Amino acid sequence: MSDAKARMIARAAQEIAPGMVVNLGIGLPTKVIDHMPVDFEVCLHTENGMAGIGKTLPPDQADRNLIDAGGAYVSTVPGSAFFDSVTSFAMVRAGRLDLTMLGAFEVAANGDLANWKIPGKFSPGVGGRIELAQKARRVVVLTTHTDRAGNPKLKQTCALPLTARACVARVFTDMAVIEVGPRGFALIEVAQGVTPAEVAEATGAPLHLPDAPVPTF
Repeated sequence: MSDAKARMIARAAQEIAPGMVVNLGIGLPTKVIDHMPVDFEVCLHTENGMAGIGKTLPPDQADRNLIDAGGAYVSTVPGSAFFDSVTSFAMVRAGRLDLTMLGAFEVAANGDLANWKIPGKFSPGVGGRIELAQKARRVVVLTTHTDRAGNPKLKQTCALPLTARACVARVFTDMAVIEVGPRGFALIEVAQGVTPAEVAEATGAPLHLPDAPVPTF
């Protein structure tokens, strides 16, 4: 993993407050757990049936029965609970999650999210993304700022099939932290070695810049 991605994930971990119930989506978000203190008071939820998740473990240290929704081996913490996926999704649909962190293919300036399918490429299905994006009290995204071809992932409108409309509150990328609000995208912080102008150039929609100097992470 690049230093820029590691800093992004560490910065996103600061979004989690003690006492929250949080779902970490497949991909970059699942790595957030490794940037949190061991004794941090948070209930991490996974839609395949577990609440109260500890650090991820290598295969030689893991209980092979304990995995998150992405298939990574996880550990328990005091108070960990196990249940079926029906109960797990009932928790999501009832609005019990304070926060969900999701990956994305595209995020629109109005907060629309596309993160489940690229036409012409295999997709195992939308999974729990729709419920998480629609029902969590706060939705944030972790993603690279551009795709492998250098095209912006933050756009005026999404071209890919939508997961949910107007759901994203904040985006953490390898270049910046960006708030999504009534004005569209607003720059909050920039990564070390990155300028606000570079972030604006890599963003496929107008980016509102603050008048004051932009903090770095």
